[in-house]
Amino acid sequence: MSALSGKVQTVLGPVAPGQLGRTLTHEHLAMTFDCCFCPPPPGHEGASWGPITMENLSWIRQHPYSHRENLQLAQEREAVREELLRLRAAGGGTVVDVTTRGIGRDLQTLRWLAQETGVHIVSGAGFYVDTTHAPATRAMSVEQLTQLLIDEILHGADGTSTKCGVIGEIGCSWPLTESERRVLQATAQAQAQLGCPVTIHPGRSPSAPFQIIRVLQEAGADISKTVMSHLDRTLVDKKELLEFAQLGCYLEYDLFGTELLNYQFNPDVDMPDDNKRIRRVRLLVDEGYGDRILLAHDIHTKHRLTKFGGHGYAHILTSIVPKMLRRGLAERTLHQVLVENPKRWLTFK
Repeated sequence: MSALSGKVQTVLGPVAPGQLGRTLTHEHLAMTFDCCFCPPPPGHEGASWGPITMENLSWIRQHPYSHRENLQLAQEREAVREELLRLRAAGGGTVVDVTTRGIGRDLQTLRWLAQETGVHIVSGAGFYVDTTHAPATRAMSVEQLTQLLIDEILHGADGTSTKCGVIGEIGCSWPLTESERRVLQATAQAQAQLGCPVTIHPGRSPSAPFQIIRVLQEAGADISKTVMSHLDRTLVDKKELLEFAQLGCYLEYDLFGTELLNYQFNPDVDMPDDNKRIRRVRLLVDEGYGDRILLAHDIHTKHRLTKFGGHGYAHILTSIVPKMLRRGLAERTLHQVLVENPKRWLTFK
């Protein structure tokens, strides 16, 4: 731990926090998402197959998890390289890739992308949701899971010497499963030993983030170095959001660019658009939480890449930041959200 204290661990090794620059804190650069395939609506079964074309792109945008090829982001290595070069040209410095075990984490590709583009890449340790847990994972004790997480950060992951620099995204379902609860407890214990950043994928219920924080606190986690992801689709009620904000974790709006009429994973939720996300960020800033906000896109499907007509990884810097400035957010606030907050979160204690 002494070697990492005060540093950020990227896939190419530790760096000084001041080198990160503008940071996207929740992305995927190489992954597969077959675990979350959603059957298409009746009568649309044939739409699940074939390549992405201009003719089916509109359908895919509204049913992104019902098109088989769309879930294979790992096939687009070269396209992602081009995306990161555009991100760097737009002023981006760092991407946190939160792909964990069970959804195709590829550390060799992450190293290649970092070397090719000059963008700092931080990789995530740990496990996604229960449906992706291997039988061996479900059989592990909290102590065994804790040691595995520590090893992925201190020694390397997936049989490589490439080390992770954050725990997560740790996947949680609703309701929380017993295997997921043990992983959360192990996450807390590993964080307590390493002083490392943690990021959580909550279940799709407004109650889920509150429950997860309780489990982490009881297991000894440092909530001030923990991110709750996907607040866009989880805490849509203003009162619940502000109540949750008081708990002290980082508040991440990480679905920028996602525009859906029907959210396939939870049809009861009307997915906010980018304008509403901007208003929520402004609300949190006005309420005094500007030092806890993080931003990202959570790109994990092909159709969100510019190659397929999507917004790409530079969307926040090229489109959202100018709109935020027009809506009254100050330059210093955006510097805090995009540079200072990620730097503080990612730095090992």
